[in-house]
Amino acid sequence: MKKQNIINLIKYYVEKNDEAFRTEVVEIAKDFEKNGEISISEYIMDLISTTNYYVPQTNYKNFQYLKKASHKNSPLLLPDDIRNDVIGLVRAINKDIGINKILFCGAPGTGKTESAYQVARLLERDLLTIDFEQLVDSKLGQTAKNISLLFDEINRIQSRNAIILFDEIDSIVLDRINSNDLREMGRVTSTFLREMDELPKDIIIIATTNLYEVFDKALTRRFDSIISFDRYSQQDLIEIADAILLSFLKKTENTRQNSRLFHKILKNANKIPYPGDLVQIIKMSVAFADSENEYDYLRKFYFYLNNISGEIDIQDLQKKGYTTREIEILTKIPKSSVSRKLKV
Repeated sequence: MKKQNIINLIKYYVEKNDEAFRTEVVEIAKDFEKNGEISISEYIMDLISTTNYYVPQTNYKNFQYLKKASHKNSPLLLPDDIRNDVIGLVRAINKDIGINKILFCGAPGTGKTESAYQVARLLERDLLTIDFEQLVDSKLGQTAKNISLLFDEINRIQSRNAIILFDEIDSIVLDRINSNDLREMGRVTSTFLREMDELPKDIIIIATTNLYEVFDKALTRRFDSIISFDRYSQQDLIEIADAILLSFLKKTENTRQNSRLFHKILKNANKIPYPGDLVQIIKMSVAFADSENEYDYLRKFYFYLNNISGEIDIQDLQKKGYTTREIEILTKIPKSSVSRKLKV
């Protein structure tokens, strides 16, 4: 960060020029990112995340298959190993050494699609998604023709400053609609492979899939980089769950954080969900909690996480290591009654 940045910030603040102020903040964040201070850069961007600072480069109005997506400014909740790979990918693309076809693979909810949005934001590129409803056709041979038309659109992008996201690419290369017609599957995949080979080096493609194991080797060889998102430890998921919960609790009143009980619920679960599902479960728990009960969100979280619809067995809770007070929170049974029942 230079002295001029500070002067500009003060100047724009005094002038109440919000747009210029935020633009200057973005420039400062970029400077930190270029110097390896990734955490500081992301913190700065998180502070101004309520505003969409990205300026579209083109509107793509005449495209049939490509749709422009809005950038997301929310923090990227990933384990360090995956996060470092994603940041490394951004650096590799910036070096312009031929990394332009990338595959994100992993289970649903692991952050593949969200990471593609963040890569586009960090590279300051437009993100274009594929309208698969327009692309996939039940008529014999039509899907392959549509893929050729799609790549015609990609090659017509004038700005050469876009990222094309094939979210769940298996929708076309495995051709689920015509799954019983092997010739059609081969025709679609062959067309896609040919178009990938002819793709200009300044167009970036990011594809995501949950079905990497069934991909043909000819397809995987087309990608310059393959990043696996199946690298979450239990501790990774607990830390991410903490960050998600805190973000929701900040928006509520009459709630108190109880990290010890929250962690105990997570560790006692048969399996901690990936972030995509964790966000939904925690959001529902906080949203539907009793506003008069500061810990009711934890009770809701226990029920949603374990898919429980009836009463909870307090004997079972005790075996899992929950204290009398924690059992009271999870069951709404007064602590004195819990103690009596456990002694019987």
